[in-house]
Amino acid sequence: MLVTIAVVIKATSRGPVFFVQPRVGYRGKPFRMWKFRTMVNRPATQAELEAAKTLDGDPRITAPGRFLRRSRLDELPQLWNVLRGQMSWIGPRPEALPLSRWYQSEIPFYRYRHIVRPGITGWAQVSQGHVLEIEDVMKKLSYDFFYISNFSPWIDLLIVVRTIKTMLTGFGSR
Repeated sequence: MLVTIAVVIKATSRGPVFFVQPRVGYRGKPFRMWKFRTMVNRPATQAELEAAKTLDGDPRITAPGRFLRRSRLDELPQLWNVLRGQMSWIGPRPEALPLSRWYQSEIPFYRYRHIVRPGITGWAQVSQGHVLEIEDVMKKLSYDFFYISNFSPWIDLLIVVRTIKTMLTGFGSR
């Protein structure tokens, strides 16, 4: 499947197959997160913070990228990050560095979400979906703190089941 996705990406748009982006990980340490590339390169004039945001109907998203994002198949290369110990299967999603800096400056206690390894999927992703604005990020943070304070195999199982549902329905994708 990974090879098929890579071939489709290469055949339909110019650029690398993978998108590698610095994200904030465990204990606030930056790491390079891997994804399949679903967008064209950002314009050189676009600010770093604005480039890190994906908006509804973002024109940078490629045709196969829409499917990959909706199905969450673009996240498969993050298995490499899990194998390297930079991420776990389940936990708060790691944010891009510019977004994380912005959120930390605006939201008290935001940095405490980094006391656990970030995950490929998490309680906030299956409960809320993709968010950008501070008010929505504060709600997402409450989901992250709920997961951190109630960590158990049962909640992880529930997240796995809800993740499968999310992949099938495309809930919360951009």
